[in-house]
Amino acid sequence: MRKLQIECVDAMRVAIQQEIERSEESRYDHRLHGLLLLAAGHSCRQVAGLFGEDDTTVQRWVRRFERGGLLALRDGKRSGRPRTLSPGQWNDLQMDLGRSPQEFGLAAALWDGPSLSKHLRYRYGVALGVRQCQRIFRQIGLLPRKSSPRAAPLEARRQRQTNIPTGSGAI
Repeated sequence: MRKLQIECVDAMRVAIQQEIERSEESRYDHRLHGLLLLAAGHSCRQVAGLFGEDDTTVQRWVRRFERGGLLALRDGKRSGRPRTLSPGQWNDLQMDLGRSPQEFGLAAALWDGPSLSKHLRYRYGVALGVRQCQRIFRQIGLLPRKSSPRAAPLEARRQRQTNIPTGSGAI
């Protein structure tokens, strides 16, 4: 039987991690699964690598569990600024970035920080600066392209950069 593989692994990993972060219940389940792996003999470092977390985050889960049991793994009150875009808007934005900015009435031929900032303001009523828009490209797993109206997946961009021939014999 052929080994099953997921296409666009990096993009899927980001999407799954975002889905886990959306719900208090899914974050709790995520921590429980991590502790199950620890109980099965995996190290904090191994679990952190599998789950896309930092080592200290997994260690924090263990300490919380040891101090307060299962209830301690549930989220308490969360501080910090709430996300500007709802999960539905975030998904819509990802779809938008697969199209040309000109399809949305923008003058820019390519997606970049300024064009994304204008798009967010006009389409979603959200005012974000150029720098924050550049962060959004990275969070989604995209980099603005220099030669195409669509944003390129980070992994594809890295692969192209590593496959560039070098030396005097390159054409």
